[in-house]
Amino acid sequence: MTTPLTVLVVDDEPAIRRLLHAGLARADYRVVEAGTAREALTSAQIDKPDVVLLDLGLPDRDGLELIPIIKAAGAAVIVVSARDATDQKVAALDLGADDYVSKPFDSEEVLARIRAALRHRLASTTSDPVIRQGDVEIDLALRLVRKAGREVHLTPKEYGFVAELAKSSGKVVTHSSLLREVWGPGHETDVEYLRVAARGVRRKLEDDPACPSLIRNEPGVGYRLVTSY
Repeated sequence: MTTPLTVLVVDDEPAIRRLLHAGLARADYRVVEAGTAREALTSAQIDKPDVVLLDLGLPDRDGLELIPIIKAAGAAVIVVSARDATDQKVAALDLGADDYVSKPFDSEEVLARIRAALRHRLASTTSDPVIRQGDVEIDLALRLVRKAGREVHLTPKEYGFVAELAKSSGKVVTHSSLLREVWGPGHETDVEYLRVAARGVRRKLEDDPACPSLIRNEPGVGYRLVTSY
């Protein structure tokens, strides 16, 4: 019998914990709960969760402070918070959060984000350098991109943009992170560079560039390479 994956729900509202617990249990996850930052850190050490659903508004500590600590323990972190301001999302993602879901939320969306985070964590531990989505293949080892089996020519910046998204497939990569990695330090605010690169990549890889399904823009936050949930 397969051991179920463990999800730690961290929220100071019992009603939210109950709602998430019910949906996770139906999806066959083992669920543990914490209502404070202290309880969350203790559970992260004892229960060894695979995924942590983390509220930011905890009574004893800002949830943002917990993200790097929990990540260091090996769990994927999905923020589930009423703080929906762009700067809060960017801060959480830059601190290492795997994803961000705003309250009120749809339980099925949360489950989908968990599946995506678990797939990304698994992919990051394997040596396969090829990321496939639909008929697009991104070969990080050979620095090649193919669509329907045919090589697609990307400019160096377009390839760098796609490669950074592929390394975190399914996750949002913030503007500042993309700009720093592809264009270098000092360009973290040059968001127009990203818009130009995204347009070029979509024109070459999307079936319908006007309605992109591969490269998704998260307004004010960053971009993600979409994976099937």
